[in-house]
Order: sequence, then C-alpha cells, then structure tokens
Amino acid sequence: MDPIVLGIIAIVAVTFLVALRVPVAISMLLVAFLGMFISKGSGFALIQLQLVPFALVSSYTFVVIPMFILMGAIVSSAGLVSDLYNCANLWLTRFRGSLYHATVVGSTIFAAISGSTIVNSAMFTKIALPEMIQLRYHKGFAGGCIAGVGTLAALIPPSLSFVIFGILTGESIGKLLIAGIIPGLMTALLFIISISVTLKLNPNWAPKSLDRPTLQKRLNALSKTWPFGLLVLIVLGGIYTGIMPPSAAGAIGVVGAITITILKRSLTRQKIVESVDSTLTMSAAILLILVGGSLFARFLLTCGFIGDMNDLVNSHTVSALSFLICIITLYLIMGMFVDPISIMVMTLPFLFPLSQSMDIDPIWFGVIVVKLVEIAVITPPVGMNLFAVVSSSEGKISSKEVFGGVLPFILAEICSLTLLFCFPTLATFLPNSMN
Repeated sequence: MDPIVLGIIAIVAVTFLVALRVPVAISMLLVAFLGMFISKGSGFALIQLQLVPFALVSSYTFVVIPMFILMGAIVSSAGLVSDLYNCANLWLTRFRGSLYHATVVGSTIFAAISGSTIVNSAMFTKIALPEMIQLRYHKGFAGGCIAGVGTLAALIPPSLSFVIFGILTGESIGKLLIAGIIPGLMTALLFIISISVTLKLNPNWAPKSLDRPTLQKRLNALSKTWPFGLLVLIVLGGIYTGIMPPSAAGAIGVVGAITITILKRSLTRQKIVESVDSTLTMSAAILLILVGGSLFARFLLTCGFIGDMNDLVNSHTVSALSFLICIITLYLIMGMFVDPISIMVMTLPFLFPLSQSMDIDPIWFGVIVVKLVEIAVITPPVGMNLFAVVSSSEGKISSKEVFGGVLPFILAEICSLTLLFCFPTLATFLPNSMN
C-alpha cells in the first residue's frame, strides 16, 4: 500500500477512535501496532512495542515531568499560593476589578512553579472565585478570567507543554522553556489590557474598591512571597545560565520547595502524600500518552509516510506561511474537542518534520504550537481549563457562565498569537542568547 495512503488511513483511524471516546493513548497504540503489524510483520511490531516504552521511561529527559509536577504540587498543597494572591490584591486595590488583576499577576507568578494549566486554574478557582462572588464580581467573567490566565502555565517555564514538545521532537528543552518567558509575560499584559477594556464597557462587572491598605500592610504581604522568587531564581536561572539542565533544575526545585515549606511550617505528612500521589497520577497519564504517541510516530516513520510527505510538500513548493496557517486552523478546530497534550502527541510526529523541511525555526515553531494548545484549553466545548474551573467551584458557577466569560481572554490569546506570528524574535531572542 502507498505510504501516504496508509498514513492517512492511520490518522483517520485514530481520530475515529478518539471520537468514540477511546482514550487517545490507547487509540494511537492500537493503530500503530496494527499498522506496523500489517506493513512490517508481527516480529517488528512486537519488538517496537517492547523497545519504545523502555526507551521513553529510561530517558533522562522524562525525569523533568514528574519533578516539575511535584514542585508545583508541594507549593500548592502547602497553601503558599494564598499568600501570593493576597499580596497581588493588596498592591492592586486602586484599580477597578483589582481581584481580576490580582488573579492575572498571581497566576503568572505561580505559573513559574506549577507548569500545569489545570493545576493553575483549579488552585485559583478555590482561592479567588469565592472572594469575587462575595464582593459581587461578575461570576461568568470571574470564571473566564481564572480559566484564561491559567493558560499562562503552558508558556511560562517550567511548562509541561514545552517539555512534551521537546521529548516528541528532540529539541532542547532548556531553550524551549526559556523561549516561553517573553511570550508568557506579553500574554499576561494582554490579559490585563483585556480586563481593563471589558470593565470600561461593563463597569458593573466589578465594584469600586474602597479599601486602601497601608504601605506597611503591603510590604508585610510582599515579604511572605519570597519562596516564589527564590524557586523561580533557582529553576529559571539555572537553566538560562546553563549551570544545570532542566531535569536537575526540577530536582533542585523540588528540594527547594520542600525546604521552604518546612521552614514555613506549612508542610505535613498528609500533604506530602497527597502531592506525591497527584504527581504519580499525572505523570503516569502523560507517560501513557507519550508511549502511544511515540509508537504512532515510529509507525509513520517506518512505513514511509513522513518521508513521502516531505517529498510531496517540497515538490509542490508549499510555502511556510500556507503551512503555518493550515496548522493554526487544524489546532484551533481540534482544540474544541481534544485535550492539548493529545493534540501535540497526535500531530507533531508528522507536522514537525514537515516544518523542518521548510526551514522553520524549531524553537519558534514550538512556541507557536504551545500557544495554540494554550488557546485550546479555554476553547468550548472541551476546554480543559473551563471544566477545571467549573468542577473546582463546587457548584458556584456553571459551564454556560464560564463559556461566556472566557471570550475576552480568547481574543487576548489570539492577539498574542498574531504578535508572535509577526515578530518571531519575541520567542527566539532569549534562547539565542543562552550559553
């Protein structure tokens, strides 16, 4: 069978199984194994089924994922995020809708530790949403704000999305992580602008703040946030300067998080158990998806699909611009129905080689992909951050309210994507300056 036809059949088969609610990891694993069985024989298929999972779990690179997850879990369970949010709110009280702005600032800083958009959204739903509702903030916009700013964890390092991109493509995880700093901060600024514009149009969505805390109170609140600055300095500073690889930075970050929480007397045995348990659960789920994706990529490579697609694209002189527009369209559509990690695992095995055949900068391409999956987590009807907010609110807010409230943040994300598309240097400047 023609490799391109075989590859297309495999991609359609995976999509069909996912539509039938078969887990993405299982769908890709089954299709990949069957495809290799048909094209290369049972012996080859069985060998790959043994080798690929072993190669993945034995890779030093994969250690980054559980380390980053555990660091964020420890900080979250110790209750330090509340200090961060309260500090941001005290310093922003003079602005209308200060709790919205505090959520953006707090989530931006917490993103530099958590690495997970879902954790980010769930945490701030529990901390910020009850206070917003109590002060008569617009429920839908409050929920949309929390879901929207939660996406910053996908860009601001330590980002699990960048780690997965690096594992799937073989690109430098360190450079990918650093590449997300400027786009992440730019997106946070656009979120603040979006909130300000929305409140100008709808002033009743946030009451005027009458509280004017003293400078001493603000400084006291600021003094409680030093753990975040220290952890960010350790992790990002170590990676940027080249002193340590991302895996080592993650491990040192975990040690730092444990030490800090012990010193602040906010860590208990139960919280440690809960943090480890959530880390193991999330890491195992990601590992299974990566195993399925790696097998699927191996099948597409060995059957000749990727090579023939490269030849086809080059022979028809498809422009890089047309290719990128197609990817953006594909990801925005898939993001409405499939979770971000699954989107990357399903598409990068054949999209990344095509991007490299067109000489597209791999780091910039990685930022664009992560930005697209970032938009995916807040896009109805299956935006994972939206449901994280709804489920964590314990009935305080409905899906319909969040779907409506997140629209201004989707527009801000699209503006950010446009700027990255027009000015690639925003993503490549810092990684190009690394040692």
